[in-house]
Amino acid sequence: MPVLETLGGALFGAVLQLLFHKLDSHQVLDYFRGRKLNEKLLKNLRRKLVSINAVVDHAEQKQFRNAYVKTWLDDVRDVLLDTEDLLDEIHYEFSKSESELEYQSSASKVRSFECKMKEVLDDLEFLLNQKDDLGLKNVCGVVSELGNKVLEGKNESSSLGVDRAERVPKTTRHFSTVIDPVQDRKSLCDAKGLRTFISFSADCEISIQELVSNFKFLRVLSLPCYKIKEVNDIIGNLIHLRSLDLSNTGIKKLPDSTSALCNLQVLKLNNCFNLQELPSSLHKLTNLRRFELVGTTLRKAPILLGQLKNLQVWMGRFDVGKNSQFGIQLGELDLYGQLSIRNLENIMNPYDALAADLKNKTHLVALYLEWSLRRNNEDSIKEREVLENLQPSRHLKHLLIDGYGGTHLPRWLSDNSVSNVESLTLNNCRYCQRLPSLGLLKFLKHLTIRGLDWLVRIDADFYGNSCSAFASLETLSFIDMKEWEEWQCMTGAFLSLQRLSLTNCPKLKGHLPEQLSHLKILTIDQCEQIEATILKGVEIEDVKMEASSFDMIGTLVFDTPLESLSIYSCPGINMPLNHWYSLLVELDISESCDSLTNFPLDIFPKLCDLCLNECHNLQMISQGHPHTHLKSLTIQNCYKFESFPCEGLFATQLESFCIEELERLKSMPRFMSVLLPSLNYLSIRDCPGVEFSDGCLPSNLKEMRLFNCSKLVASLKGVWGTNPSLKSLYIRKVDVEFFQSEGFLPLSLTNLEIYDCPNLKKLDYEALSSLSSLEKLDIVNCPSLHCLPEEGLPKSILELGIKSCPLLKQRCKKEEGEDWAKIAHIKTIWFDFEQVNIEDEARVGNY
Repeated sequence: MPVLETLGGALFGAVLQLLFHKLDSHQVLDYFRGRKLNEKLLKNLRRKLVSINAVVDHAEQKQFRNAYVKTWLDDVRDVLLDTEDLLDEIHYEFSKSESELEYQSSASKVRSFECKMKEVLDDLEFLLNQKDDLGLKNVCGVVSELGNKVLEGKNESSSLGVDRAERVPKTTRHFSTVIDPVQDRKSLCDAKGLRTFISFSADCEISIQELVSNFKFLRVLSLPCYKIKEVNDIIGNLIHLRSLDLSNTGIKKLPDSTSALCNLQVLKLNNCFNLQELPSSLHKLTNLRRFELVGTTLRKAPILLGQLKNLQVWMGRFDVGKNSQFGIQLGELDLYGQLSIRNLENIMNPYDALAADLKNKTHLVALYLEWSLRRNNEDSIKEREVLENLQPSRHLKHLLIDGYGGTHLPRWLSDNSVSNVESLTLNNCRYCQRLPSLGLLKFLKHLTIRGLDWLVRIDADFYGNSCSAFASLETLSFIDMKEWEEWQCMTGAFLSLQRLSLTNCPKLKGHLPEQLSHLKILTIDQCEQIEATILKGVEIEDVKMEASSFDMIGTLVFDTPLESLSIYSCPGINMPLNHWYSLLVELDISESCDSLTNFPLDIFPKLCDLCLNECHNLQMISQGHPHTHLKSLTIQNCYKFESFPCEGLFATQLESFCIEELERLKSMPRFMSVLLPSLNYLSIRDCPGVEFSDGCLPSNLKEMRLFNCSKLVASLKGVWGTNPSLKSLYIRKVDVEFFQSEGFLPLSLTNLEIYDCPNLKKLDYEALSSLSSLEKLDIVNCPSLHCLPEEGLPKSILELGIKSCPLLKQRCKKEEGEDWAKIAHIKTIWFDFEQVNIEDEARVGNY
């Protein structure tokens, strides 16, 4: 559907406003006067456009009920675009005569303008004469927000959108393709009046030269992801172009002719990682309103670009080069969005930083100031002056300072100059000895302090001596603070704190802040000297601890609605088993709780996710009542683990069950088909002694993975029950020469993968032949397997993969191998990383 049809009066109104603007421009008026053309033509054109503008909104409403009105609107659209083309050409001729003193429009060119103007007037008169017959009423139209978005290059609607275009009508004005290239390029090139060309396909083979040559009236050219590395000078011929998008392409530079695009309003060069140079004459694009370079690293910006006072620049990232005119390049630009300035150590003169005028970049939302860590910090005083001069606007919301080499942070961080900052990160400011009064930032919600190697003490200055410091702070993280020893807490601070994280602060001593009434998530990692504190009245939901010296988890979380608890590398910590953890939903214990020998499932009635890893003395899970919430159970590397509940593990909602490296375990839980009815994923790895016990596997099981479990594989016969639903079976590292035939595999299987079975010599046809639903078979690293079953493979197989099986690969060699005829019917065949196509084609892909 054409974009004008989709947006209706919104876009009509926007185009009409543009036309009025162009009619009033001195370029058009001066051209008419200078060439002694009839100015009454311009006045007549304005009157007719006003008349069209008065009825277009009503027409847009009626077009869905009246096909004649829709046709009339289509005709109006074409005439308006022709009018715009004419005014653009006049504007271009005038601008050319101004810049090139010897240039004069030819007499034939002047006459053609006059003739075209009269044709446009005749067309408009014809259309206006039809409005009464169509019942169109005068309505004062306005440009809607959507129309403005189109004008600003923000329209996300597709035009004549196609996935696979075979023929393109000649009358097409707006064309876009997403996936496939255009099959009939000739028919597309016949659409000479094309106004919009958008291709999101990396495979589209139409060159920019073809586009420019065939579509001279393009308003929008969008080629994100196009496979181009160079843009020719011919791009400058698109004088009607309003929006140009070359994002995500491999271009290294834009040609100087880009500055001839006199009507260009939007230029997008996002994520052009190879872009090295911009034309120095970009400032001649006097209509440019939006310039995007997000994800594109610039080392220098055109110095005169700042002359475009109405230009919004979305830069993203700027690398300061050595001897660069950093301040001059950024100082006059109206920067929007976020900006990352890297390699600030290359600023030799602090006044260059002041010239960047970041203080007046009121549309910057996020600012990242970065120094390289791979440098010698020879002048900390200069770095401090540079940072002082990079003071941002008070409108800034997000700030990061990374790699700064000064000993003190800037004054503007604590004197209300950036009072609206909501997130602040101080990263690797290694030589900073004190923190500024960040507690006075009343809107600060997220604070991260990392790698301040010289910081020893946090005292009252951090809070700004305020009784309500950090009033809005929700998350606070201290990470890699190697010398930090003392944290002086202040009453009344952190009243909104919800997440507290302390990571790798090995010398930090004392207690946690006590008055954290809203704390939900607590993470303590590698902070061996912190002492446990009873957090009174805290409604904590999530605790993560690693390498902590706490000896009793209960003193930290009792009487709180704890929902998630993670304990890592805390072997000495005890988890009281006489407590009822009635609200705990997630529990992860890893390399911890050495005193835990029996895990009583009953005291965790709401537990949904349980992971027990390297609990060195854990021997069993016990249970006295059915568990109705547990959905995921993982037990890994618990070398003394021997048994599940003697009457079976009763968890009606369990969906995922994984066990790994349980050397003493001899048997899976009993009666799984009855007690685990919801189980759909089962993984058993490196449990050489385990076997299936009483009962069948759950009928709901969809996927099973067996790794290095030879006894378990041998006990598969008879475990599938009468109505299995298993779709995928993975067997790996099993010491067998062949698999059992009868009852070894479930009839429901669609995907079978056999890996790393060095002694496997043959596949049993009886086991495979009954698998009428099998679609995918993979055999990987089975070097002793020398042939396929004499009878072949099931006809249902659509994909066969054979990798690192040299004997089998030789026998299955296309046309020549003895087993080729057994697999020739299979649609997709992989040998190692090569896909064999039955139609005598081969290609390389991912296996």
